[in-house]
Amino acid sequence: SHYEVEILKLLLENENKQWVVIRPPGSQGTTLLFAKASGETQKKSIGKQTGGRVFLFLSTDDFWRDYNAMKTKGITFVREPQVHQYGTVAVFEDLYGNLWDLIEMSEGEFALWGWVN
Repeated sequence: SHYEVEILKLLLENENKQWVVIRPPGSQGTTLLFAKASGETQKKSIGKQTGGRVFLFLSTDDFWRDYNAMKTKGITFVREPQVHQYGTVAVFEDLYGNLWDLIEMSEGEFALWGWVN
């Protein structure tokens, strides 16, 4: 697996909080933390936090390998692959309606975006 997943269950101020942390193995910096919604207001917002815009980016070194593997596993792509000057990209939806870009950046574009290849 390329990522470690930790499930943290914390008792905070007499409320159960559940977080899922995703990060590359051994990473001290790059981390995604997903918190379980609590209360009706938060639950109604699941999948709608960004008003229909992509807000998560999954960078890959082999777009077609990962795209085909994800399709095989039943992941729903809402925008088919497109090749742009900056790279190859397709938009997929997670289980909760959040939109992600699967993206392989073109050579030279990493520096422009501040990403490391």
